[in-house]
Amino acid sequence: MLPVFHPDVTVWEVTDADGKHVGLWYLDPYAREGKRSGAWMTDYRAQENMGKPITTIVSNNSNFIKGGDGEAVLISWDDAVTLFHEFGHALHGLLSKVNYRSQSGTSVARDYVEFPSQINEHWLETPEILNQFAIHHKTGKAIPQELLDKIKKASTFNQGFDTVEYLASALIDMKLHLAGSDDIDPDAFERETLAEMGMPSELPMRHRTPHFMHIFSGDSYSAGYYSYLWADALTADAAERFVEAGSFYDKDVAKSLHDNVMSIGDTIDPAEGFRRFRGRDVDTSALLRKRGFPVD
Repeated sequence: MLPVFHPDVTVWEVTDADGKHVGLWYLDPYAREGKRSGAWMTDYRAQENMGKPITTIVSNNSNFIKGGDGEAVLISWDDAVTLFHEFGHALHGLLSKVNYRSQSGTSVARDYVEFPSQINEHWLETPEILNQFAIHHKTGKAIPQELLDKIKKASTFNQGFDTVEYLASALIDMKLHLAGSDDIDPDAFERETLAEMGMPSELPMRHRTPHFMHIFSGDSYSAGYYSYLWADALTADAAERFVEAGSFYDKDVAKSLHDNVMSIGDTIDPAEGFRRFRGRDVDTSALLRKRGFPVD
């Protein structure tokens, strides 16, 4: 038995198809006093292969509410999407096969970190997952197709608003960091820049300048807030590769994703890795289709 830091935590040994040890995966699913909110992946030990192989240790952490005695733990669809998203980060670490720790797993360009996690969300929607796990906690019946159809339809609701408010903040971020040493009046800069971009007056920025913590609390997202949207563009196009193959469980496509994205860390240019997987550069019209926008 491996030690855990709380009784709620479970740890699994991860092995490959030949039974060879790959790493350890910890799951800490429940809310408790003193635990931070939200959901995240923690990389306790990154993979490397310098001198001797060192395998990955990662954890996924959530804040689900425990059921009562004998009751099932129920989570929302959004929580399930988040669980798959964070597990995608864990897989990115576990599948890493590089020499240097500084290049392993999620140690990649900021606009590539979210790609493996976002693509992993798509497996939640597959019949293989839903028919086994999305079952009624009393009747045991699988989630009905009409409800899945509603969830699919709702996924494109309000995407015009969401996309524009996001882009406004992403572009403001870039322009702020292109201003160099110029003195900036934040209020005037924001108003003038939005006017130049033709920002509709009815829509706000997702993050107004005074509390835009992504781009001022550290360098991770400085001039890089756009990366969430670019990762979604990568995800949408990559998901269509599985759709074209007829299944998200197509072995050839999955192997290509492993070989060209999940296992290589930061050892090659991410654009080249994606090109090898997709056979071409990113087609951004896939993102428009995913969000329900008309595409010529």
